[in-house]
Amino acid sequence: METRILTGEELKNEITEESLRPKLIKEYIGQVEVKENIRVFIEAAKIRGESLDHVLLYGPPGLGKTTLAHIIANELDTNIKTTTGPSLEKSGDLAAVLSNLEPGDVLFIDEIHRIPKFIEELLYPAMEDFQLDIIIGSEGSSKSIKIELPPFTLVGATTRAGDITAPLRDRFGIVSKLNYYSNRELEEIILRTSRVLSMDIEPKAAAELAKRSRKTPRIANRLFKRVRDFTQVNGESLITLDITNESLKKLKVDKHGLDQIDIEYLDSLINKFNGGPVGVETICSSIGEEVSTLEDVVEPYLMQEGFIKRTQRGRVATDKAINHLKEK
Repeated sequence: METRILTGEELKNEITEESLRPKLIKEYIGQVEVKENIRVFIEAAKIRGESLDHVLLYGPPGLGKTTLAHIIANELDTNIKTTTGPSLEKSGDLAAVLSNLEPGDVLFIDEIHRIPKFIEELLYPAMEDFQLDIIIGSEGSSKSIKIELPPFTLVGATTRAGDITAPLRDRFGIVSKLNYYSNRELEEIILRTSRVLSMDIEPKAAAELAKRSRKTPRIANRLFKRVRDFTQVNGESLITLDITNESLKKLKVDKHGLDQIDIEYLDSLINKFNGGPVGVETICSSIGEEVSTLEDVVEPYLMQEGFIKRTQRGRVATDKAINHLKEK
């Protein structure tokens, strides 16, 4: 399986992210319906003494899917093992992960839509019957062996629910979509982050950060930490509205939360392709970005905020996008 080597900076960021994550459902801000339903399903499973049904979480990046997976494990008072779809390259990779599970454990697979097809098929009996059927040995001398697995809960996360096959999706007993956050919810998250990181922030500054965070907690926390950097280097101990505005200007995050790649996208769409319609691959070539980056990260927010429309013939800029570029 894939092995990651973390630099000191990456390790520090991972530790910080872990400290910012709420541990229990009652501490989790936002996604009210999703977390209430999951709370009920967890309580019911505990009453029956059973493992929780498998859970599929989907939605745009940064909305809290990984955090919810850890909360599920904490609420079940069990362990969580984590992996990613792309790292499961061979049947032995899956067998190694599954055979290390204890009864009731949570297995979290991020980017589950990127699991190879033959690995996905191995998952079916593991999810349904807690059995793993694998073939060992070389061609001509191979044999099939069956491994009994303890009851476990698979939590899958994806930004592309449409890329998950129907047979895999149907094996999840709980399917939940995570939606973008309101500015008020993001303010609560930013204020919580300020307490966890022991850095005070003015309410107006928190509101401004929330407004520019693309309705996404991960971005809200990232912007908070960068504004904190500017504040501390300036010798201040309080994040003010003035410091926030100046910091975000230096970070090239505008009043709508659009950053440099968003502006490049809109500029290309409007000025190079006359506002569309144009295919996303063409836009990617013109600004030097990957298709997956634009489809998963850039376009969902631009469509949510009414800057672009997706049509059968391609992407089209709206009047709001055209007027916004004129203001810059």
